[in-house]
This record gives sequence, C-alpha cells and structure tokens, in this order.
Amino acid sequence: MAGPAQLVIEAFESRFRGTPDVARAPGRVNLIGEHTDYNSGLVLPMAIDLACYAASAPNRDGLLRVYSENLKQGRQWPVEQLGQLRPSGGWTDYVLGVARQLQLGRGRDLLIYSTVPLGSGLSSSAALEVSTALALGWNGDLPSLELAKLCRRAENEFIGLPSGIMDQYVSVFGCKNAAVLIDCRSFTSQPVELPPGAAIVAVNSMVKHELAQSAYQQRVQECAEAVREIQQDLREATLDMLSLIRNPVALKRARHILNENARVEHFVAACRRGDLAEMGRLLVASHRSLQHDYEVSCEELDFLVDTALAMPGTFGARMIGGGFGGCTVNLIDPKTVDHFTVALRNAYRAKFGIDPAFYPVRSAEGATRLS
Repeated sequence: MAGPAQLVIEAFESRFRGTPDVARAPGRVNLIGEHTDYNSGLVLPMAIDLACYAASAPNRDGLLRVYSENLKQGRQWPVEQLGQLRPSGGWTDYVLGVARQLQLGRGRDLLIYSTVPLGSGLSSSAALEVSTALALGWNGDLPSLELAKLCRRAENEFIGLPSGIMDQYVSVFGCKNAAVLIDCRSFTSQPVELPPGAAIVAVNSMVKHELAQSAYQQRVQECAEAVREIQQDLREATLDMLSLIRNPVALKRARHILNENARVEHFVAACRRGDLAEMGRLLVASHRSLQHDYEVSCEELDFLVDTALAMPGTFGARMIGGGFGGCTVNLIDPKTVDHFTVALRNAYRAKFGIDPAFYPVRSAEGATRLS
C-alpha cells in the first residue's frame, strides 16, 4: 500500500496510536446530465483518480473523534449525543450525517485525507461520505446501492441539501476505463467506454459564489413547480407539454431538464461510435442550456468555456456541478493538453487575476476497502 493510503495510515497511527481500517472513495467528473439526477433523469458521470481516504479504529472513550489531515482540523462528540446534534455548516457535517445514518453505537477515531479539491465541483463531499461510511463500519458488499442511498440520506436529512443520488452512486459504482450511465429513476446503471483520442481535463475556476447553495434549492423548487403545472414527472414529460407551464421561470428549468436528458442519450451514442466532434457539440449545448435556461453559470465559468472553445484541439467544454463557480470539464486532443493549460491559465489570470487549477483526470474504480 503506497501513496495517499499509506499517508493516511501513518497520520492515523501518529495521532491516535492505533492501527486503522482504511477505505477509499473517488470524486467524479460529470460528463453530461446536469441537475437531472434530482429530477429522476439520466446522468453520465465518471469516477476519477482523485479520492478521499478514511482511516478508522474503535476507541474506548465513547467519542467520535474526527481529524482532517488536509485542513489540520479536528472535532469530537460523545457517541450518545450524535442524534441530538445540528449541522454546523462545516465539513464535519458530512461525517456526522453518515454516523447518524449508521447509528454509530461505540467510540471511533477517524482520520480523513483527500486528494479531491474542496469546493471544485468534483464531489469531494460524496467521496467523504462514502469513505467515511466504509471506515465507520458499513459492512455490506461492494458495490452497493444501499451504501449510495445511505450517504445520500445523510446529505438530504442532516445537511438539508436536496441533492440527487448521482455523486454517491458513481463514487460507489465507478468503473475503470469507463463512465457510468445512471438512470436516477430506476437506480440502474451501465458502463460506457470512452473513445480513445481525447483527454478529459477539469479546470477549477477557484471561485464559489455565495448564492450557490440557495440557488440549488431554488432550482429544485422551480422544477417541482413545473411538475405540478404539467402534472407529469419531468422524466416522462415531452417538449410539447412545456406549453402547459404558465410560470416562465419553471418553463425554462423544465426545458433544460428535458433537453439535457436527450443530450445524455445522444452523448452515449456518440461515445459508442467514437464521434468526438458530436460529443463536444453536446457538451457545449449543455453549457448553453445551463447558462440560459437553468441560469446556474457565472462570468468565470462562461469565460473558461468560451476561451477553451476558441483553442485548437478543444472538442467541447461545459460547466459541471451545482454552478456559480467550481469546475468546467473539457474534452480535448491529448496532444494539445500542455498548450491548453498554459494558454487558458494565462487568459484567465489576465481577466480575473486568479490562477485556475487544472486536473487531467482518468476514470477510476468505485469505493474500496483497502485494509
């Protein structure tokens, strides 16, 4: 065992003087299918080779003690009081939400180390939730839909974010050398191999605007308004039903969802025939829809996408994640990655005075127990 896994073991042994069990859960890049998961739609995420590692062992003190090696922060709570706690707004809420779902009954020490950048739109939170659940004693087989559902409940019920299941699902069911097509209505999935000849680079805008979480919750409500007006789940709705929606904002949100589900299907078909140009076109169409119909983009994300599209070797680009900051995903010719990185960094720095971060990512397997 080497790399981050060894680091988390050594850090745990130094801090807690014990020998831990270790679990790993990956972050993700969502290739296409944005904001469709909480509308029972289709998504095509890819687990990536950036992951959260969680090391844990029992203690005799009746405490849940947690420490982040990245942030150099720790907290502790009596286990019998976990059910009475309320969210604090910090990263430990994800740990507490999972511990409550597990109904943790004895003291545990937990140390976290993650290579998934925080706040980037690469789902560091789901990676933390899934690795924490495994480290704290979830003992079912892998991969498991029940594990993904448990971690989603932690986020929905304790943190209060009405998210879909995509992030937790792909962190559990990730496939090496493939993305995962997830049907968020039936909770079924299938691997989709990506064609050769293209690199996937996530670019972190390094900004996260304050309205991100409140706007996410508002979009959930606006989609629910569209469902009430057409009296039809958006997964089953058709474009001609949009005329039944009187609320113009709800209409725009529903139009994005319906078109985005179709784009996922077309993207998968393009993947299977190796049509990189069509895959790129669909990425751009997704971004424009998120920009104008769903209205979750921002100046920084639009600049990253538009600048990338003007570069030779870029097939397509779009924002990913909840919006108002975070990352873009870029499908580019592998031979142009170095030029892409230098040119986009310089352009973004000149415009905003910020250095973006670049993550050339590869597909990775889902969550695993390492010891």
